[in-house]
Amino acid sequence: MAQLNNDQFSGNPRGAGDDPDPAVGALPRISTSEIKMGQLAEPEHHEEPTASELPLNTAVSASVAAAPASDPESRTGRVHTTDEGITLVPTRANPVARSLLAKMWISTSPPTQALDIVDRLQGTPYANPTVNKDQDASARRTLEFALDLGETLIRYGAGALEVETSIIAVTAALGLSYLDVDITNQSLHLNYSPPDAESYSILRVVRSSTANYAGLVLVHQLVSDIIAGGVSRSESAKRLKAIMRKPKPFPRWIVASGNAVFAAAFVLFIGGSWLGALVAMGSSSIVSQIGRYGARWRVPAFFTIAASTFVVTGIALVSYELHAPIDPALVVSGGILLLLPSGRFVSALQDAINGFPVTSVGRLFSAGLTYTAIVSGISTALVISSVLGWDSVDVHQIDKIAYPAWLLVILVAVAIIAGAVTEQSSVKLLLPTAGIAVGGYLIQLLCEYIGLGVRATPAVVATVIGFAARFAADKLHSPQLVIAAPAVMFLLPGLMIFRAMYSIVFDSSDMSSGLVEMFNAFAIMLSIAGGVVFGDTLCRPLTSSARRERRLIRRR
Repeated sequence: MAQLNNDQFSGNPRGAGDDPDPAVGALPRISTSEIKMGQLAEPEHHEEPTASELPLNTAVSASVAAAPASDPESRTGRVHTTDEGITLVPTRANPVARSLLAKMWISTSPPTQALDIVDRLQGTPYANPTVNKDQDASARRTLEFALDLGETLIRYGAGALEVETSIIAVTAALGLSYLDVDITNQSLHLNYSPPDAESYSILRVVRSSTANYAGLVLVHQLVSDIIAGGVSRSESAKRLKAIMRKPKPFPRWIVASGNAVFAAAFVLFIGGSWLGALVAMGSSSIVSQIGRYGARWRVPAFFTIAASTFVVTGIALVSYELHAPIDPALVVSGGILLLLPSGRFVSALQDAINGFPVTSVGRLFSAGLTYTAIVSGISTALVISSVLGWDSVDVHQIDKIAYPAWLLVILVAVAIIAGAVTEQSSVKLLLPTAGIAVGGYLIQLLCEYIGLGVRATPAVVATVIGFAARFAADKLHSPQLVIAAPAVMFLLPGLMIFRAMYSIVFDSSDMSSGLVEMFNAFAIMLSIAGGVVFGDTLCRPLTSSARRERRLIRRR
């Protein structure tokens, strides 16, 4: 007996053209009679329930959706109450509110987007470099030139920020983008990774340094000429080699004489006698020879500086033992002042503030070692004098000579010029540096008259000097460091260091006061460095590069 199919069993036989039986779980069948011109039949309209017949959240959506277009309250996103007494919260936000929120939360640049490295030039003398399109297409040679430029800046004592901005400005002006610069203490790493060209990664380690502020000025001028346009890479490389081969502005005998003149002038400035100034001049001349032969024999700088301070302290103690009319504390203070790492402290704090913590720690540690070498040389000479039974020095009762104010101003100017000569500064910067130092000394007299503390006065004076040095450097086309570092030398606490070491070595019962004074001397040096950096920051909006940048922004 044949089996009946479903149509036969249900009594509804399937006619021709009807859809086949749907499978289990398939969509509902649509017969051919329900299809007109390729479109589905219009859905049946069912009467929607009123808002009062629905739950609250469903009633809100239904009422807002069913509201007529002329109803401004429901269509503009305002909370309102219906005729039935139901408070409705709109499902769509107010367009004005959405616009305000979009402006607050939506940024034109996504937070994960990489920042343009040229933005690092804002606020520096190298902002808005001019791209020279007529350049050699060799990216590798451009990178090597930028690496040589950065190495020269580091060797001459530039800060990490100046090295980074110089490299970024030069490579941008020479047509290179997609460049990363990494400066870590003595290493300089350049990584060039364009999306459609060959990548390069070059590393250079700078293992030597020299005092050459004049060379630093020349490199600064070279970078300024490159970013101004019109200087090709090959010409820039030739000028850089000429700078590196150019002799320093002052020969060795003038540098040694400058060291001696500085020591003598500073001894007189802090109240020493003329004989004490002559003793300090002689000991400083010997220190210059110690540094010269130490560099020739490859002796580490730590031992060279320790030997120099030992000689300075020993000569002062011998003169005092021979009953010469001098105060050894003042003589030692003048002799060790140029050995203090003031420029390195300024560079270290500048690197820390500008976002180079590793480089800052390295320079601070190096400056701390120099400071330790000075302390070691002084303490060794004091211990030997105690063993030999020489007369002790009363560091708390120092007989100072009161010189007239006009003579003190002259002494400050002479000392700063001599100190700038020892740093091989440019000849054209000697008088501006001395003028800024004299202005700082007048500010110091004003601060002392007002009654500022021992730590606050050097910080305020250093801030003024840093501000004036940045303004003068912008006019003279030179880095700020080459003017500010020599100009703050008269603020260094050489006498405080000698007092602290004498108390630590000879007065064991009062060692705590010596340690406190030593900490105060270190804090004063840090405050001086911080003041120079702060003054530089305050003066940046007044520089010519900042004014050019503001004019470009207004034109946009």
